[in-house]
Amino acid sequence: MSTVEQSPLGRATAYADRYDPSLLFPMPRAPKRADIGVGATLPFMGADLWTAFELSWLNPRGKPQVAIAHFTVPCESPNIIESKSLKLYLNSFNQQVFDSIDVVKQCLRRDISEALWRGVEPVGSVGVRVMLPADWAAEQVHTLDGLSLDRLDVECTECQPAPELLQADHSLPLVQEVLVSDLLKSNCLVTGQPDWASVRIAYTGAPIDQAGLLRYLVSFRQHNEFHEQCVERIYTDLMTRCRPTKLSVLARYTRRGGIDINPWRTSHPQQPPLNGRLARQ
Repeated sequence: MSTVEQSPLGRATAYADRYDPSLLFPMPRAPKRADIGVGATLPFMGADLWTAFELSWLNPRGKPQVAIAHFTVPCESPNIIESKSLKLYLNSFNQQVFDSIDVVKQCLRRDISEALWRGVEPVGSVGVRVMLPADWAAEQVHTLDGLSLDRLDVECTECQPAPELLQADHSLPLVQEVLVSDLLKSNCLVTGQPDWASVRIAYTGAPIDQAGLLRYLVSFRQHNEFHEQCVERIYTDLMTRCRPTKLSVLARYTRRGGIDINPWRTSHPQQPPLNGRLARQ
């Protein structure tokens, strides 16, 4: 089993100058899911939406091509890909000649899917969309829709996840709410570098105490976990403490190394959210 200690994260690394899919480093989701009580049968659906802003290769005449790549990683995949290894893998395209953009997309889909399902029979594949400069005008900056929790003047004293701050009033009628905050911060599990995010929580259920929810989100401020793991922890804590009938949690993290990671988890089938960047992404 691959472990985070074996990954290239936090180590000095030589950059490959030729295409090398072996650079991808998968890590199993199961151990961190076990920490929050999630077993083989997942209590959620969803995906991790990745954006890679630094993709380049050479055409058959040796002329550099540049693109933005969007990846949709199903949360059912047994592995995640450590983000620095993805950066190293993408950089290995820089001096490689590819006949066409279609060949680039085929390589990306094949290699990343293999790493995500390494060790088991694949039951899916990663979604890949590659955008050339002619398409970049369509990449608009968005804001998360919903009522901002950040308007609340609350006292924040917790700096590690504190699910006891989450409350819902089950004596009141059910509501449908979308709540957002730009104050989510966690730290890299290995390097301790800060990871900044905006979060959107949509639910149907007993009204959730908004002040407590904001304090709970702020309590991740000194917590060390990968993006995907933080979102699954938030989802699980909300389900356990507030018991909504429907729930979805999306976090859009700022990019590092030219890559942003945006995990989304939901209790019910629906279209994935738009993978549109926010102003600070």
